[in-house]
Amino acid sequence: MAITVNGVEISDAMIEYELPRHVEAANPLQHATHELVLRQLLLQEAARLGLEGQDDDERINQAIQVSIPAPLVSEADCQAWYDSHPEAFATGESVAARHILFQPLDNTPLSLLRAKAEGVLAEIQANPARFAELAQEHSTCPSRMEGGELGMLARGQTVPEFDAMIFTLAPGQIAPELVETQFGLHIIQVTERSDGQTLPFEEVRDMLGQHLMAQAHGQALHQFLHVLVEQADIQGVDMTGALEPLRA
Repeated sequence: MAITVNGVEISDAMIEYELPRHVEAANPLQHATHELVLRQLLLQEAARLGLEGQDDDERINQAIQVSIPAPLVSEADCQAWYDSHPEAFATGESVAARHILFQPLDNTPLSLLRAKAEGVLAEIQANPARFAELAQEHSTCPSRMEGGELGMLARGQTVPEFDAMIFTLAPGQIAPELVETQFGLHIIQVTERSDGQTLPFEEVRDMLGQHLMAQAHGQALHQFLHVLVEQADIQGVDMTGALEPLRA
């Protein structure tokens, strides 16, 4: 069955030409077809409004601009979003940590290495003041010379398993169990924590306003396309799930 939009055909050749732009979609053929239908609806709306442009993209953009006025976002809107999403404006979270690394050596069974590491962990849990001493004695990391100190670490600065652990620990807390990474087994203690700071509203107001305007415009475009689809005579294709952001 031919695909038509208010009597205008979407040909196989048009779909074949559009298809390479959608190779990363879950269903490239469906995604390409949906976009061609939506573009045709917008071109027909541009013609209905008497809009002219140098090419289809310009006529589509004109139809969107005329049909969807620029959204207005007040400072109160920005302030409300800022107040309700403090995590979006936090920056600089870091911890100071130290560790003792037990690195597998040639011909050393991992079971023996783990037993040794667990024994040292038990000693530290019984007497945390011995951490630096035991790091110098047992760690295979160069940081042993500084008692295992690694300095201040930001999120993402260490391997994932290490990173995940240090940001769950309070200052002075020792990880309750060994942490295994690609480098070996670690005993970890966090000695200091900085939760960073929240960027002031004045510093992010303009950026936040642009974000909220773009969000509001996207919602309005989605609704506009939904109305066009509902009012159109579309044959040969199911438009369910088609109303995703239109590519420019």
